[in-house]
Amino acid sequence: MTQAEVLQVFRDTGALLEGHFILRSGLHSRQFFQCALALQQMPVVEKIGNALAAKVKSFGAVTVIAPALGGLVIGQEVARQLGTRFIFAEKEEGKLVLRRGFKIVSGEKILVVEDVVTKGGRVQETIDIVRAHGGVVAGVAAIVDRSNGAVNFGVPFGSLISLKVEAFPPDKLPPDLAGSPAVKPGSK
Repeated sequence: MTQAEVLQVFRDTGALLEGHFILRSGLHSRQFFQCALALQQMPVVEKIGNALAAKVKSFGAVTVIAPALGGLVIGQEVARQLGTRFIFAEKEEGKLVLRRGFKIVSGEKILVVEDVVTKGGRVQETIDIVRAHGGVVAGVAAIVDRSNGAVNFGVPFGSLISLKVEAFPPDKLPPDLAGSPAVKPGSK
């Protein structure tokens, strides 16, 4: 899938929102990629998952890990497409952790999959979990890279959409955003 084709899926499913949004990073933006809307249809999940898996197959991962909640659907589908194991990290007392009996074997090559990356905080938390458990981060994959490649995790990074979406600190909003109410549509 080309970037234009993936963007069209977001438009067709109503998953590319326009307005005034507060991102998980705390930054404000005029656009919001609500992946959950695009990924509610299994044919879309399969199509996007297949494209993302093809992009990162060469990373050689044997396990996929995703941060809950945003990365769960696409992470599981990428793992299915790659024929690998799938695990996830979830919040416990405000911090991502491995639970549910998931184990990482020393030296295990793991791919971190997220839906959208802006500053990469949740991905970095997940990378830290993998390394703390002795795993090797083979790479990172995301449907949308809002940083246009500016985020650097120190490992290969593949995305289907890579673009610079304007994002502003709360104390430096442009007049159009400062004069409109903000919505926080993502997970908290």
